[in-house]
Amino acid sequence: MSDDTTQEAVRADFIEKTGLITQAEGLPRIAGRVFGLLIYDGSMVSFGDLATKLQVSRASISTSIRLLEERGLVKRVAKPGERQDYFQLAPNPYATMLEGIQKRTRATRDEIAQTISALPANADAVSRLTAYADFYASMDAAVALALAELNTK
Repeated sequence: MSDDTTQEAVRADFIEKTGLITQAEGLPRIAGRVFGLLIYDGSMVSFGDLATKLQVSRASISTSIRLLEERGLVKRVAKPGERQDYFQLAPNPYATMLEGIQKRTRATRDEIAQTISALPANADAVSRLTAYADFYASMDAAVALALAELNTK
């Protein structure tokens, strides 16, 4: 196997793995494949080329791009003289991902806190719910630390 063939196999495997990871996180697999391709290739890719390279419909690309743009992971770029849109990774997409995790973690912690506050202090479930809220507070602190580290790079 030549180096080019090996690198192409590694690229294809990475794109597929990114699709599966993203699918496990609740996004469509194709959105993850788009994200993986943009990470791996590191360049602007036209809408049509995304559909061709990933061998999926333009409708699937459209839906995936919209989701990735909404999450701040992909940026639409226009090329002078070109009618079609191009896409690339948004600046610092990994910090954006961590911010999303942090937002969801804090919302969950707040929901648990509301449940606790609705109960009498001596209710049997309060200590278990407090431990559950503490778990999310720890997650929030860990994500905040990771975000701070990522933003200093």
